[in-house]
Amino acid sequence: MEFSLEKREVRSKKLVFILPIISIVISMLLGAIILLACKVNPIMTYFYLVKGALGNKINLLNTIGKAIPLLLCGVGVGIAFKLKFWNIGAEGQYVWGVIGITWVMLSGKWAELTAAGTYSNASWVMLFWAWVPDSLLLPIGILVGMLMGALWAGIPAWLKAHWKVDETLSTLMLNYVVIKLAEYLYISKWKAPLGNMGTPDIPEAGFLTSFGYGGKLNTGLFMALAVVGIMYFILYKTRWGFELNMIGKNSKAARCQGVSIKRNIVIALLVSGAICGLAGAIDTAGITHKLTKGVDSGYGFTGIVIAWMAGLNPIISIFYALLMAILRTGAFSLQIKMGLNSAMGDVLQGLILIPLLATNIFVDYRLVIKHYKKKIIDKVACKEEE
Repeated sequence: MEFSLEKREVRSKKLVFILPIISIVISMLLGAIILLACKVNPIMTYFYLVKGALGNKINLLNTIGKAIPLLLCGVGVGIAFKLKFWNIGAEGQYVWGVIGITWVMLSGKWAELTAAGTYSNASWVMLFWAWVPDSLLLPIGILVGMLMGALWAGIPAWLKAHWKVDETLSTLMLNYVVIKLAEYLYISKWKAPLGNMGTPDIPEAGFLTSFGYGGKLNTGLFMALAVVGIMYFILYKTRWGFELNMIGKNSKAARCQGVSIKRNIVIALLVSGAICGLAGAIDTAGITHKLTKGVDSGYGFTGIVIAWMAGLNPIISIFYALLMAILRTGAFSLQIKMGLNSAMGDVLQGLILIPLLATNIFVDYRLVIKHYKKKIIDKVACKEEE
């Protein structure tokens, strides 16, 4: 018996919806095996995981709030993946969004502290945005965060387009550059006076409006959903989206049709980085309100998982972003209720990804089983003909 994969003539639309359900069931079974090995009841673990994420209004709002940056990073990464540009740098682009909005928000505060003699190390760079009135702090801060994320993604895009530099390595390495820069800023250069952790809080005028208790869900939700709708329309209903899809499937054919590969790579990565930067800006203005340790929270790397699981579809990304947010927020309750390390949430995330990627191949391919008996008969028939 011999197994092989055969390309489908038409992509199976039914399996697009069935396989994710099957893969989640498989991942839960694999997770149950690991939990049993840890001498923990799998049913109770899953119960407390869901309860910790969705069990009450506060937990539900916190989970949705956590899903916002995850969704944006997933959509941003998906744009680059459409043309087979492997943007592994979403984490760094997210961090640049955080740095960008914090820079704008704190310029005025550094000016006040310097004038009061509380802080004397503010450079002209730190005070660059001191002229911005409170009413414009939020929009300008978000735009600067998006711009910095876009420019950071533009570096590997330009290198790939003009010098054929491998984007996987360049985007990955650039993550650590900006993560270390952020660490330098909140530990040293932008550190709050009086020994407080991280930078000072951004002004309240720069906060996104929060809903409910805890302040985790904010108006960034509407911004994220707007991005999803716009990018879905662009990717599936416009000429540019068609060009990206063409480049991803067959770059040589796209070039023969007059499509500029270099231009599309750069533009797509600028958009991708801007959306990931927006995720960082929204998370700062809506939840953390400062630059501090933990800014590299893994949203960008998780966004890669979300993009793949969603098949690079922005709308489907909503479901998987919520699923990953459930695993993240619910994992903390496992530590309290089941005595498990919160890292178990990361383990369960990985167990979801592996079966999904393994089964997703059957959307485009079918499994063909060839029996050895038939193969032997065919060989004998060929010899008789000779």
